[in-house]
Amino acid sequence: MRYGPFTAALLLGVSLVAGASPAHAQVNVGDRAPDFVLPAATRDTILQSGVRLSDILGKGNIILAFYPADWSGGCTTEMCTIRDNFAELGSLNARVLGISGDYVFSHRAWARELELPFMLLSDHDHSVAKTYQSYNPERGLNKRTVFLLDRNGNIAYRDLEYTVKTPDSFMKLRNALTAIQ
Repeated sequence: MRYGPFTAALLLGVSLVAGASPAHAQVNVGDRAPDFVLPAATRDTILQSGVRLSDILGKGNIILAFYPADWSGGCTTEMCTIRDNFAELGSLNARVLGISGDYVFSHRAWARELELPFMLLSDHDHSVAKTYQSYNPERGLNKRTVFLLDRNGNIAYRDLEYTVKTPDSFMKLRNALTAIQ
């Protein structure tokens, strides 16, 4: 079917608006970590006012652990691995922020159930995940990725293919953290 120039331009515009996601620049090692504010929960508290990344920079290294969903098998494995190694990560001057699209109420219940000693942030519209190349539009969920920020707020390490199937991804993260001490 042939369309006139006006109809073709209109259809192109509609398809771009309907199917396009915002273009985000690649976030690379060495770049300043993009700032954000997200509601957060611990096993005891909900912070609807949120946590601003720039407010906690300069107080140590930060691990941003993006994951698809609370209560799922792979995510439980990932967060429990971090929990079980939390003391060691702390001794390497690291603070952990888990980030998914789940609401803070789910985060608090899940953190209680798993006894997680770190914050879980709610990125319900996935805007932060998109900024950090950690969103899977086909599934509508975050991808499993990890970013390590140094105490200056620069990205020191990233793993866009983080896996919980073997301990390799966690070992690489721990080695990267050790290297920036």
